Amino acid sequence: MVQLTPPMGWNSWNTFGEEINEALIKETADYMADSGLAELGYNYLVIDDCWSLKERDENHRLVADPVKFPNGMKAVADYVHSKGLKFGMYSCAGNLTCAGYPGSYEHEFIDADTFAEWGVDFLKYDYCYHSNIVPGEILYRRMGLALENCGRDILFSGCSWGADETHKWIKTTAASMWRSTGDIFDTWESIKSLTQQQLELHPYNGAGCFNDMDMLVVGMYGKGNVGLSGCTDTQYKTHFSIWAFLGSPLMIGCDIRSMNQATKDILTNKEIIAINQDPLLRQPYKIEGFWGGSDLLMYARHLSNGDIAIGLFNMGEKAATARFNLDELGLPLSLGKTITAKDIWTGEDAKILNGNFRWRLEPYDCAVFRAKLVDLA
Repeated sequence: MVQLTPPMGWNSWNTFGEEINEALIKETADYMADSGLAELGYNYLVIDDCWSLKERDENHRLVADPVKFPNGMKAVADYVHSKGLKFGMYSCAGNLTCAGYPGSYEHEFIDADTFAEWGVDFLKYDYCYHSNIVPGEILYRRMGLALENCGRDILFSGCSWGADETHKWIKTTAASMWRSTGDIFDTWESIKSLTQQQLELHPYNGAGCFNDMDMLVVGMYGKGNVGLSGCTDTQYKTHFSIWAFLGSPLMIGCDIRSMNQATKDILTNKEIIAINQDPLLRQPYKIEGFWGGSDLLMYARHLSNGDIAIGLFNMGEKAATARFNLDELGLPLSLGKTITAKDIWTGEDAKILNGNFRWRLEPYDCAVFRAKLVDLA
Protein backbone atom coordinates (compact mmCIF):
# COMPACT_ATOMS: atom_id res chain seq x y z
CA MET A 1 0.00 0.00 0.00
CA VAL A 2 1.03 3.64 -0.38
CA GLN A 3 1.17 5.50 2.94
CA LEU A 4 1.51 9.25 2.45
CA THR A 5 1.98 10.37 6.07
CA PRO A 6 3.64 8.66 9.06
CA PRO A 7 1.31 6.00 10.52
CA MET A 8 -0.14 6.65 13.97
CA GLY A 9 -1.67 4.29 16.48
CA TRP A 10 -1.03 2.08 19.52
CA ASN A 11 1.04 -1.07 20.01
CA SER A 12 0.82 -3.57 22.86
CA TRP A 13 4.53 -4.40 23.32
CA ASN A 14 5.99 -1.58 25.39
CA THR A 15 3.56 -1.97 28.27
CA PHE A 16 2.11 -5.46 28.04
CA GLY A 17 4.66 -7.74 26.36
CA GLU A 18 3.19 -11.25 26.40
CA GLU A 19 0.39 -10.24 28.81
CA ILE A 20 -2.12 -9.61 26.04
CA ASN A 21 -5.67 -10.86 25.58
CA GLU A 22 -8.93 -10.16 23.83
CA ALA A 23 -10.41 -8.07 26.66
CA LEU A 24 -7.39 -5.76 26.72
CA ILE A 25 -7.55 -5.20 22.97
CA LYS A 26 -11.28 -4.47 23.03
CA GLU A 27 -10.96 -2.05 25.95
CA THR A 28 -8.09 -0.30 24.19
CA ALA A 29 -10.13 -0.05 21.00
CA ASP A 30 -13.01 1.45 22.98
CA TYR A 31 -10.74 4.08 24.48
CA MET A 32 -9.06 4.96 21.20
CA ALA A 33 -12.46 5.52 19.61
CA ASP A 34 -14.15 7.32 22.51
CA SER A 35 -11.29 9.51 23.76
CA GLY A 36 -10.65 11.38 20.52
CA LEU A 37 -7.31 9.68 19.82
CA ALA A 38 -8.65 8.21 16.59
CA GLU A 39 -9.85 11.64 15.42
CA LEU A 40 -6.29 12.93 15.84
CA GLY A 41 -4.95 10.17 13.57
CA TYR A 42 -4.15 7.36 16.01
CA ASN A 43 -6.07 4.74 14.06
CA TYR A 44 -3.88 1.59 14.01
CA LEU A 45 -4.33 -0.79 16.96
CA VAL A 46 -1.48 -3.31 16.77
CA ILE A 47 -1.05 -6.57 18.68
CA ASP A 48 2.66 -7.36 18.99
CA ASP A 49 4.45 -10.67 19.72
CA CYS A 50 3.07 -13.56 21.86
CA TRP A 51 -0.42 -13.80 20.37
CA SER A 52 -0.19 -17.30 18.85
CA LEU A 53 0.27 -20.88 19.92
CA LYS A 54 3.83 -22.25 19.88
CA GLU A 55 3.04 -24.59 16.97
CA ARG A 56 1.23 -24.25 13.65
CA ASP A 57 -1.83 -26.38 12.89
CA GLU A 58 -1.95 -29.40 10.56
CA ASN A 59 -2.39 -27.06 7.59
CA HIS A 60 0.75 -25.11 8.56
CA ARG A 61 -1.28 -22.08 9.56
CA LEU A 62 -0.67 -19.85 12.56
CA VAL A 63 -3.20 -20.29 15.37
CA ALA A 64 -4.25 -17.61 17.83
CA ASP A 65 -3.82 -18.69 21.45
CA PRO A 66 -7.37 -19.79 22.45
CA VAL A 67 -6.80 -18.80 26.08
CA LYS A 68 -5.77 -15.24 25.21
CA PHE A 69 -8.10 -14.87 22.21
CA PRO A 70 -10.99 -17.34 22.70
CA ASN A 71 -13.02 -15.97 19.80
CA GLY A 72 -10.12 -15.93 17.36
CA MET A 73 -8.43 -13.08 15.53
CA LYS A 74 -11.17 -12.53 12.98
CA ALA A 75 -13.55 -11.62 15.80
CA VAL A 76 -10.96 -9.28 17.34
CA ALA A 77 -10.36 -7.61 13.98
CA ASP A 78 -14.10 -7.21 13.43
CA TYR A 79 -14.46 -5.52 16.82
CA VAL A 80 -11.57 -3.14 16.15
CA HIS A 81 -13.04 -2.28 12.75
CA SER A 82 -16.45 -1.66 14.34
CA LYS A 83 -14.82 1.17 16.29
CA GLY A 84 -13.62 2.83 13.11
CA LEU A 85 -10.02 1.68 13.69
CA LYS A 86 -7.53 -0.42 11.74
CA PHE A 87 -6.21 -3.72 13.08
CA GLY A 88 -2.54 -4.68 13.19
CA MET A 89 -0.63 -7.86 14.01
CA TYR A 90 2.93 -9.12 14.32
CA SER A 91 5.16 -11.75 12.77
CA CYS A 92 8.86 -12.25 12.11
CA ALA A 93 11.22 -12.98 9.21
CA GLY A 94 12.83 -15.84 11.15
CA ASN A 95 11.90 -19.37 12.15
CA LEU A 96 10.78 -17.93 15.48
CA THR A 97 9.58 -14.56 16.69
CA CYS A 98 11.68 -12.68 19.21
CA ALA A 99 9.67 -14.24 22.05
CA GLY A 100 9.94 -17.76 20.62
CA TYR A 101 6.63 -18.17 18.78
CA PRO A 102 6.40 -19.40 15.16
CA GLY A 103 7.87 -16.94 12.66
CA SER A 104 6.93 -16.59 9.00
CA TYR A 105 10.18 -17.83 7.42
CA GLU A 106 9.22 -20.02 4.42
CA HIS A 107 5.55 -19.52 5.35
CA GLU A 108 5.27 -15.97 4.00
CA PHE A 109 2.47 -16.54 1.51
CA ILE A 110 0.32 -18.74 3.71
CA ASP A 111 0.70 -16.28 6.57
CA ALA A 112 -0.15 -13.29 4.39
CA ASP A 113 -3.28 -15.10 3.21
CA THR A 114 -4.18 -15.88 6.82
CA PHE A 115 -3.75 -12.29 7.91
CA ALA A 116 -5.89 -11.14 4.99
CA GLU A 117 -8.65 -13.61 5.90
CA TRP A 118 -8.64 -12.32 9.47
CA GLY A 119 -8.98 -8.69 8.35
CA VAL A 120 -5.52 -7.45 9.26
CA ASP A 121 -4.59 -3.92 8.09
CA PHE A 122 -1.01 -3.66 9.41
CA LEU A 123 1.83 -6.16 9.83
CA LYS A 124 4.86 -5.48 12.02
CA TYR A 125 7.58 -7.81 10.73
CA ASP A 126 10.50 -8.44 13.10
CA TYR A 127 14.00 -9.85 12.46
CA CYS A 128 14.79 -12.40 15.18
CA TYR A 129 16.01 -15.95 14.42
CA HIS A 130 16.36 -15.06 10.73
CA SER A 131 18.45 -17.06 8.28
CA ASN A 132 22.17 -16.37 8.30
CA ILE A 133 22.28 -17.53 4.69
CA VAL A 134 19.43 -15.54 3.11
CA PRO A 135 20.04 -11.74 3.18
CA GLY A 136 17.52 -9.60 5.03
CA GLU A 137 16.60 -7.71 1.90
CA ILE A 138 15.44 -10.99 0.32
CA LEU A 139 13.40 -11.95 3.38
CA TYR A 140 11.61 -8.60 3.47
CA ARG A 141 11.01 -8.55 -0.29
CA ARG A 142 9.50 -12.02 0.04
CA MET A 143 6.97 -10.93 2.64
CA GLY A 144 6.34 -7.72 0.72
CA LEU A 145 5.37 -9.78 -2.33
CA ALA A 146 3.19 -12.03 -0.21
CA LEU A 147 1.30 -9.10 1.28
CA GLU A 148 0.82 -7.41 -2.08
CA ASN A 149 -0.70 -10.60 -3.47
CA CYS A 150 -2.92 -11.57 -0.52
CA GLY A 151 -6.00 -9.72 -1.71
CA ARG A 152 -6.06 -7.14 1.11
CA ASP A 153 -4.40 -3.76 1.59
CA ILE A 154 -2.02 -4.39 4.50
CA LEU A 155 0.54 -1.82 5.66
CA PHE A 156 3.95 -3.52 5.83
CA SER A 157 6.02 -2.36 8.81
CA GLY A 158 9.58 -3.66 8.46
CA CYS A 159 11.29 -4.09 11.82
CA SER A 160 14.88 -5.12 11.06
CA TRP A 161 16.31 -2.59 13.59
CA GLY A 162 18.49 -0.91 10.92
CA ALA A 163 20.56 -4.09 10.65
CA ASP A 164 22.30 -5.07 7.41
CA GLU A 165 22.11 -1.43 6.24
CA THR A 166 18.32 -1.56 6.08
CA HIS A 167 18.13 2.03 4.82
CA LYS A 168 19.84 1.05 1.55
CA TRP A 169 17.32 -1.61 0.50
CA ILE A 170 14.09 -1.19 2.46
CA LYS A 171 12.36 0.77 -0.34
CA THR A 172 12.67 -2.30 -2.58
CA THR A 173 10.50 -4.39 -0.25
CA ALA A 174 7.07 -2.69 -0.34
CA ALA A 175 7.47 -1.63 3.32
CA SER A 176 5.60 1.55 4.27
CA MET A 177 7.72 2.07 7.38
CA TRP A 178 11.01 0.65 8.64
CA ARG A 179 12.70 0.46 12.02
CA SER A 180 16.05 2.24 11.99
CA THR A 181 17.03 1.38 15.56
CA GLY A 182 17.12 -1.30 18.22
CA ASP A 183 14.34 -1.43 20.81
CA ILE A 184 13.39 1.61 22.85
CA PHE A 185 13.27 1.47 26.64
CA ASP A 186 11.56 3.81 29.07
CA THR A 187 14.71 5.73 30.02
CA TRP A 188 16.14 9.06 28.96
CA GLU A 189 19.37 7.31 27.95
CA SER A 190 17.44 5.17 25.45
CA ILE A 191 15.59 8.16 23.99
CA LYS A 192 18.83 10.12 23.66
CA SER A 193 20.68 7.20 22.04
CA LEU A 194 17.96 6.58 19.44
CA THR A 195 17.87 10.30 18.62
CA GLN A 196 21.63 10.45 18.12
CA GLN A 197 21.43 7.62 15.57
CA GLN A 198 19.19 9.60 13.23
CA LEU A 199 21.43 12.28 11.73
CA GLU A 200 22.79 10.11 8.90
CA LEU A 201 19.38 8.60 8.19
CA HIS A 202 17.31 11.71 7.37
CA PRO A 203 17.74 11.30 3.57
CA TYR A 204 16.15 7.84 3.82
CA ASN A 205 12.86 9.00 5.32
CA GLY A 206 9.98 10.11 3.15
CA ALA A 207 6.43 9.64 1.97
CA GLY A 208 5.67 5.99 1.29
CA CYS A 209 8.49 4.55 3.42
CA PHE A 210 8.88 6.17 6.84
CA ASN A 211 11.84 5.92 9.20
CA ASP A 212 10.42 4.38 12.39
CA MET A 213 12.40 5.38 15.50
CA ASP A 214 10.39 2.79 17.50
CA MET A 215 7.25 3.09 19.58
CA LEU A 216 6.65 5.90 22.05
CA VAL A 217 7.26 5.47 25.78
CA VAL A 218 5.36 8.64 26.72
CA GLY A 219 3.34 8.08 29.89
CA MET A 220 4.88 4.77 30.94
CA TYR A 221 6.61 6.13 34.08
CA GLY A 222 8.77 3.05 34.49
CA LYS A 223 5.89 0.57 34.37
CA GLY A 224 5.37 -2.30 31.97
CA ASN A 225 7.41 -4.49 29.67
CA VAL A 226 10.11 -1.93 28.76
CA GLY A 227 9.48 0.30 31.76
CA LEU A 228 12.88 0.39 33.53
CA SER A 229 13.57 3.76 35.22
CA GLY A 230 10.92 5.87 33.51
CA CYS A 231 11.12 9.55 32.53
CA THR A 232 9.76 12.90 33.65
CA ASP A 233 6.93 14.65 31.83
CA THR A 234 9.46 17.14 30.44
CA GLN A 235 11.53 14.29 29.01
CA TYR A 236 8.40 12.67 27.57
CA LYS A 237 7.43 15.99 25.94
CA THR A 238 10.85 16.24 24.32
CA HIS A 239 10.74 12.57 23.25
CA PHE A 240 7.37 13.07 21.54
CA SER A 241 8.50 16.31 19.93
CA ILE A 242 11.64 14.74 18.43
CA TRP A 243 9.76 11.74 17.03
CA ALA A 244 7.10 14.01 15.54
CA PHE A 245 9.54 16.59 14.17
CA LEU A 246 11.77 14.01 12.46
CA GLY A 247 8.78 12.36 10.78
CA SER A 248 8.71 9.06 12.67
CA PRO A 249 5.48 7.06 12.91
CA LEU A 250 3.76 7.83 16.22
CA MET A 251 2.77 4.56 17.88
CA ILE A 252 1.69 4.97 21.51
CA GLY A 253 3.16 2.40 23.89
CA CYS A 254 1.61 3.23 27.29
CA ASP A 255 -1.66 1.88 28.70
CA ILE A 256 -3.97 4.52 27.28
CA ARG A 257 -6.84 3.35 29.50
CA SER A 258 -5.12 4.94 32.53
CA MET A 259 -3.35 7.97 31.02
CA ASN A 260 -2.96 10.99 33.29
CA GLN A 261 -3.62 14.51 32.03
CA ALA A 262 0.05 15.30 31.36
CA THR A 263 0.33 12.27 29.08
CA LYS A 264 -2.87 13.17 27.26
CA ASP A 265 -1.66 16.74 26.75
CA ILE A 266 1.58 15.51 25.18
CA LEU A 267 0.10 12.85 22.91
CA THR A 268 -2.79 15.02 21.72
CA ASN A 269 -0.96 18.25 20.87
CA LYS A 270 -2.56 19.02 17.53
CA GLU A 271 0.13 21.44 16.35
CA ILE A 272 2.95 18.98 16.99
CA ILE A 273 0.97 16.23 15.25
CA ALA A 274 0.36 18.58 12.30
CA ILE A 275 4.13 18.97 11.81
CA ASN A 276 4.53 15.19 11.89
CA GLN A 277 1.68 14.75 9.42
CA ASP A 278 2.67 17.55 7.04
CA PRO A 279 1.73 16.18 3.61
CA LEU A 280 5.10 16.83 1.95
CA LEU A 281 7.28 15.45 4.80
CA ARG A 282 10.30 17.42 3.69
CA GLN A 283 13.63 16.33 5.09
CA PRO A 284 14.72 18.09 8.30
CA TYR A 285 18.10 19.77 8.36
CA LYS A 286 20.43 20.48 11.23
CA ILE A 287 21.01 24.05 12.37
CA GLU A 288 24.60 24.50 13.53
CA GLY A 289 24.23 27.74 15.52
CA PHE A 290 26.73 29.00 18.08
CA TRP A 291 28.16 27.59 21.33
CA GLY A 292 25.35 25.13 21.88
CA GLY A 293 27.37 22.08 22.78
CA SER A 294 26.81 18.50 21.66
CA ASP A 295 23.69 18.02 23.80
CA LEU A 296 21.78 20.85 22.11
CA LEU A 297 20.10 19.74 18.88
CA MET A 298 18.59 22.31 16.55
CA TYR A 299 16.58 21.36 13.46
CA ALA A 300 14.46 23.06 10.83
CA ARG A 301 11.96 21.65 8.36
CA HIS A 302 10.13 23.41 5.55
CA LEU A 303 6.37 22.81 5.68
CA SER A 304 3.91 22.51 2.83
CA ASN A 305 2.32 25.96 3.28
CA GLY A 306 5.61 27.89 3.26
CA ASP A 307 6.06 27.90 7.04
CA ILE A 308 9.25 26.63 8.69
CA ALA A 309 9.17 24.26 11.65
CA ILE A 310 12.02 24.86 14.10
CA GLY A 311 12.82 22.31 16.78
CA LEU A 312 15.20 22.94 19.68
CA PHE A 313 16.03 19.94 21.88
CA ASN A 314 18.20 20.01 25.00
CA MET A 315 19.35 16.42 25.51
CA GLY A 316 21.61 17.28 28.45
CA GLU A 317 21.32 17.70 32.20
CA LYS A 318 22.31 21.39 32.16
CA ALA A 319 20.40 24.41 30.87
CA ALA A 320 21.42 25.57 27.40
CA THR A 321 20.73 28.51 25.10
CA ALA A 322 20.02 28.01 21.41
CA ARG A 323 21.60 30.70 19.23
CA PHE A 324 21.64 30.82 15.44
CA ASN A 325 21.48 33.35 12.63
CA LEU A 326 18.45 33.29 10.35
CA ASP A 327 20.72 32.92 7.33
CA GLU A 328 20.88 29.22 8.26
CA LEU A 329 17.19 29.20 7.31
CA GLY A 330 17.95 30.95 4.02
CA LEU A 331 17.00 34.37 5.40
CA PRO A 332 20.00 36.75 5.62
CA LEU A 333 19.17 40.32 6.62
CA SER A 334 19.88 41.50 3.06
CA LEU A 335 16.72 39.82 1.79
CA GLY A 336 14.48 42.02 3.92
CA LYS A 337 12.71 39.06 5.49
CA THR A 338 12.48 37.69 9.01
CA ILE A 339 10.18 35.31 10.89
CA THR A 340 7.61 35.37 13.64
CA ALA A 341 7.64 32.25 15.77
CA LYS A 342 5.73 31.10 18.86
CA ASP A 343 6.64 28.02 20.88
CA ILE A 344 3.87 25.50 20.37
CA TRP A 345 4.24 24.15 23.93
CA THR A 346 4.32 27.39 25.94
CA GLY A 347 2.83 30.02 23.62
CA GLU A 348 5.85 32.29 24.12
CA ASP A 349 7.18 34.37 21.21
CA ALA A 350 10.71 33.75 20.00
CA LYS A 351 13.34 36.42 20.60
CA ILE A 352 14.83 37.56 17.28
CA LEU A 353 17.16 40.53 17.08
CA ASN A 354 19.47 41.59 14.24
CA GLY A 355 18.78 38.38 12.36
CA ASN A 356 19.71 36.20 15.36
CA PHE A 357 17.40 33.70 17.08
CA ARG A 358 17.88 32.95 20.82
CA TRP A 359 16.01 30.61 23.15
CA ARG A 360 16.92 29.24 26.60
CA LEU A 361 16.09 25.63 27.38
CA GLU A 362 16.03 23.97 30.77
CA PRO A 363 17.60 20.49 31.14
CA TYR A 364 15.91 17.86 28.93
CA ASP A 365 13.42 20.41 27.63
CA CYS A 366 12.46 21.43 24.10
CA ALA A 367 10.78 24.16 22.12
CA VAL A 368 9.01 23.68 18.79
CA PHE A 369 8.01 26.60 16.58
CA ARG A 370 5.95 26.98 13.44
CA ALA A 371 7.62 30.05 11.97
CA LYS A 372 6.05 32.36 9.41
CA LEU A 373 7.94 34.63 7.02
CA VAL A 374 7.26 38.37 7.33
CA ASP A 375 8.84 41.53 5.95
CA LEU A 376 11.64 42.98 8.01
CA ALA A 377 10.41 46.20 9.65
